[in-house]
Amino acid sequence: MHQDFVPPGIAVLTGGRNPEVISKFTHRRANVGETVQLIDHVYISVLNIDKSLAFYSEALKPLGWKVFGNYDSASGPKGVPDLYGIGDDSYGSGKAVGSSIWLRRRKLGETGLYLGIVCNTNELVDAAYAAAIKAGGTDEGKPADRTYFAPGYYAANVADFDGNRLEFVHKAWNSK
Repeated sequence: MHQDFVPPGIAVLTGGRNPEVISKFTHRRANVGETVQLIDHVYISVLNIDKSLAFYSEALKPLGWKVFGNYDSASGPKGVPDLYGIGDDSYGSGKAVGSSIWLRRRKLGETGLYLGIVCNTNELVDAAYAAAIKAGGTDEGKPADRTYFAPGYYAANVADFDGNRLEFVHKAWNSK
């Protein structure tokens, strides 16, 4: 493993890690020994929601993950699918930034990834969105409050050249 590589979402720095490398991704300097949260959530497109929900909840149970709820697409804007959530013990607690997996029903011929990336402020959401668009990304949702998910949920969405999607997200309830 390269000395500067830090696994997304579980980035625990040690004396052998380079805090400057981490700061490129988190927009701040990280201290040795500090946990840095990079990944907020991932959508996984599956063929069978019930079977997949049972699989992921059992597979992640030893790590403290649990099923925490569903998102009904009827309560939000067009294009947001029904979602089925599994989260770690910090997700939604307010005690720390947590991570979650949202299962969604796969559409015929669908491929690609949906990745939610933690931003520490709304301004960083705006900056990441602008940089992604400038780099050739496709707008899939300008920076805005997404109160249909939760109050204090601010996000922007872009797609890359292959249809993979990024959501830059700041959740007001997460500590910095």
